[in-house]
Amino acid sequence: MAFSEIIDSLVRIAGRENVLTEDEDRRVYSYDATSQWKAMPDAVVFPANTGQVEGIVRLADAKGVPLTPRGGGTNVSGGSVPIRGGIALVMTKMNRILSVEPENLSARVEAGAVLMDLQGALAARKLIFPPDPQSFLGATLGGIIAENAGGPVCVKYGVTKQYILGIKAVIPAAGRAVEFGGVTVKNVVGYDLVSLITGSEGTLGVITEAVLRLMPLPAARKTLLALFDDLPKAGEAVGMVFDSGTVPAKIELLDNWVIRSINRTAGMKLPENAAAMLMFELDGRPEAVESDAAKVMRVCMAAGATGTTAAGNDAEALSWWRARSAGFAAVFSAAPTVLAEDVTVPRSRMPEFIRKVTGICKTMGLEVTVIGHAGDGNLHPSVLTDQKNAAHFEKAKIAVDRIVEAAIEFGGVLSGEHGIGLEKMKFMRRTQDPFFIEAMKQIKKTFDPRGIMNPGKIWED
Repeated sequence: MAFSEIIDSLVRIAGRENVLTEDEDRRVYSYDATSQWKAMPDAVVFPANTGQVEGIVRLADAKGVPLTPRGGGTNVSGGSVPIRGGIALVMTKMNRILSVEPENLSARVEAGAVLMDLQGALAARKLIFPPDPQSFLGATLGGIIAENAGGPVCVKYGVTKQYILGIKAVIPAAGRAVEFGGVTVKNVVGYDLVSLITGSEGTLGVITEAVLRLMPLPAARKTLLALFDDLPKAGEAVGMVFDSGTVPAKIELLDNWVIRSINRTAGMKLPENAAAMLMFELDGRPEAVESDAAKVMRVCMAAGATGTTAAGNDAEALSWWRARSAGFAAVFSAAPTVLAEDVTVPRSRMPEFIRKVTGICKTMGLEVTVIGHAGDGNLHPSVLTDQKNAAHFEKAKIAVDRIVEAAIEFGGVLSGEHGIGLEKMKFMRRTQDPFFIEAMKQIKKTFDPRGIMNPGKIWED
């Protein structure tokens, strides 16, 4: 069957207005938030409901057409890039918040619902969905679930998989939507297939709905800053805070490069000579928050901080967190190509890992900036380069390889929150047990026998 016939079938399923075939339109969906991966889909489709997704999946499966699910495209692993062409299935029109049940601390959402819209709806009921990836302005719930996304609050609240009670997904092998899990917190009926779908990066099926576990909005929050004259010293302070018996909701690490970027973009007037800054958020009962905040500031000073300060009110705290987000965005606009890593190491080894990262890049004459979720050891070393400068780009890739290998040597993992996608495929066979790879392949064959779902991702074929 010619692809023109596939397009005719897609139009019958989703409607002419929901199928894009022009080069300019398709190009928009040929990349994600990474800076080096691009591949054109043959068609872009926007389904409006689960029934349409079922029809599209059955069509793709019958014809052996690659199918790449996509949300807001904010992922930074190459995961939503249609590397084999075929159909880019964009879920953003399925964006309803179907229900919120405060009495059950749960909500049901469609896959295309944007996280920020959900949090706004929950705030009115004094509820939160804890996972908070930095791309919350555009990230969709389906993408967040598919990537098992994290964010700053993971240190206290955990990652996405801890907050998914149920999933509805269209599975090629079934040819229809299947419901996994349920609506209750306790559910030990058979294998935990909800967690299997969560983090599967669109390789097993298309998520169309999810039941989310919610939490009450904390009664109080407080944001603190601690400045250091040495980056690894800031990493050491993180462990000392936990040793003191305090578990902040967030602990973010920013190096001097990011501090200067925040000053430039947000006008915060932080000391330009500070080598590093830790940002803390504490939440809970008001009296406990105040007590913990004072303790964290004391611990940081004892760890060698050159100064600490607390936000005077919620508005100032919000401005600081927005500045932190702006700092991360500044990294991606600092060079034509940015090789941003997403590795996690044990907290106890974070200081020596930071030294290793800066040493690798200094030796190779490369500029690197380090930002990350220091509370859980999830760091994002970002090497600045230019893909058009072949020699420099090749040197940068070698540096990134060494950084990832160092994370593994230190007892860490390839990815803490961004997934494998295309970015980390080459490391999978080098760092994982062959049985682990083979087990994943067998699982994929069960769900997706013809291999149409997001092919070419996670492991190298």
